[in-house]
Amino acid sequence: MILLFSSIAIGTVLIIYLTLSVLDKSPGNEKTERISNIIQKGARSFLFQEYTVFFPIVIVLALLFTFTTGYKQALSFIIGSVFSVLAGFFGMMIATKSNARTAWGATKGVGEALDIAFSGGAVMGLTVSVLGLLGLSIVYLMFGLQAVSYYSLGASFVALFARVGGGIYTKAADVGADIVGKVESNLPEDDPRNPAVIADNVGDNVGDVAGMGADLYESYVGSIFSGIALGYILFGDKGILNTLYIVGFGLIASILAIILVKVLSKMNTEPALALRSGTIASSVVFLIFSLAYSIIEKNLNLFWVVLIGNIVGVAIGLITEWYTSGKKVEKLAHSAMMGPANVIISGTALGMESTAVITIIIAVGTLLAYKIAGLYGIAMAGVGMLATLAMNLSVDAYGPIADNAGGVAEMSGLDKSVRAITDKLDALGNTTAAMGKGFAIGSAALTAIALFANFGSTAHVQEINLQDPKMFIGALIGAMLTFFFSALTMNAVGDAANDMVEEIRRQIKEIPGILSGTSEPDYQSCIKIATKGALKRMVLPAILAILAPIILMVGLGVQAVAGLLIGSTVTGVALAIFMANSGGAWDNAKKFVEEGHLGGKGSFTHKATVVGDTVGDPYKDTAGPSLNILIKLMAITSIVFYSIVGRWL
Repeated sequence: MILLFSSIAIGTVLIIYLTLSVLDKSPGNEKTERISNIIQKGARSFLFQEYTVFFPIVIVLALLFTFTTGYKQALSFIIGSVFSVLAGFFGMMIATKSNARTAWGATKGVGEALDIAFSGGAVMGLTVSVLGLLGLSIVYLMFGLQAVSYYSLGASFVALFARVGGGIYTKAADVGADIVGKVESNLPEDDPRNPAVIADNVGDNVGDVAGMGADLYESYVGSIFSGIALGYILFGDKGILNTLYIVGFGLIASILAIILVKVLSKMNTEPALALRSGTIASSVVFLIFSLAYSIIEKNLNLFWVVLIGNIVGVAIGLITEWYTSGKKVEKLAHSAMMGPANVIISGTALGMESTAVITIIIAVGTLLAYKIAGLYGIAMAGVGMLATLAMNLSVDAYGPIADNAGGVAEMSGLDKSVRAITDKLDALGNTTAAMGKGFAIGSAALTAIALFANFGSTAHVQEINLQDPKMFIGALIGAMLTFFFSALTMNAVGDAANDMVEEIRRQIKEIPGILSGTSEPDYQSCIKIATKGALKRMVLPAILAILAPIILMVGLGVQAVAGLLIGSTVTGVALAIFMANSGGAWDNAKKFVEEGHLGGKGSFTHKATVVGDTVGDPYKDTAGPSLNILIKLMAITSIVFYSIVGRWL
């Protein structure tokens, strides 16, 4: 535990240093600072209103746990919920402080802009890891292992609200801004004449920063819980310590890698090289530490499964990069010359094709880990994949900051050279974000399998009875739920986007001078519409994930719930891969055309790629990422609910 708390302490010191270093940078001139302040205010307003929606539900569930299982479990659930909120909130606050500073830093060169944007992202990455480990350690030391499942449930519950709510907000604003601003009015990206431009930038923060932070916080905690739960069953306290040591090594390796990227950015290293060097360094250092520990403990199997998880994560990231950049994206962009229908068909096929290789890699990794160390090996492979989350998330979270910086530069009228630098950082951020989603999907699959094993142990499901129709019914319902859940979130984006489109059209029609630039649009109205739409439509999908396993367990028993978890995991992983890669490819195809290829901005091809990107937005940033949380939340809910009512079933 000394290593764990030392890494937490070092991580906390680095968070403080990075925060102060970002705040010490100039936010620019009056225009850049004003725009940044509007984005900050809008993002804070949405989060606080979002909290008022789901925190009453958290309190009700905590009271239920108090009367059914005890105050320790209830308090653990609250700690998981609160820490998940804090992880997203702190990350978002520094991100909104970093955008104008990154834009202004770009006036001095790409190295300065990268340094600021990455520092802001690193605050998010480190905060998620530090709070995740700190909360888990507090719960374990105060209340014991059983309470950790409630801590994980709290993290998963809040993550789903944050991901769905933030995803609906950001994509409603983005879709509205693209349809009316780009397609109908031929306005450039982030043009201040677009009434939804500020709401779009706010959405980057509440969805891609706060929502993503809560999402990966949940993934991190879930993988650690599955590791210590199965480790304790097999090896007692030693199994718990092994998991915590591996996670501690990952955090230390990430801290060293973050420092490396900072040094490289100061040396004006090419951004892609700097970020890739940090990512590779974190994995190499982590594996060296893990190998040394395994040798000392005379348990090389531990190293092998951790290595497998790390390799699977890197492989998924590289394949995701292959499908969302380079020749694949250029081919997709060329299909847009035939019109929007063709680009949608090609992008859909690309996403479906990408599921094959990634699924096989996950399957092979799962099989090898099981052969080496059984179900515990699968759980530790998931831990190995996410152990360096602090570094991987730093690279991921830097993307929305660079994107916002481009918006601030455009709206405040900074020199075109500034926008060229921020666009370069943003394009790299799209690729790193796609790779981050690949890591999240892979870890979700491995963690879901480990959680399924934990449910089987808790509910005494020793084997799956293929002749029991209840299991088959559960599997059918689980498979259906991933599609129904995706439909709810996609429809939520569509409905909220409709409201946004109507408001943008109204403003352009009724406020003279918007398109000529002589009058400023009503930005606040669009922010309010996006906020209202997201808050109203995020509750049902989140509640569905909680109620489905409970209803099935009460109605059909544990065999049906086992089927539910199998069906939802199998379809959920494939569907999430498809949505993430189709959406990422459509987005980068649009950017490829906007760089001047195939007719450039305003061309027929460009408008077709904008339509493709509009379809892909809710794929990659709302429904897809939420599926990762859905399959794990249903597994955690099943474990916790059985611990409450199992003696009566």
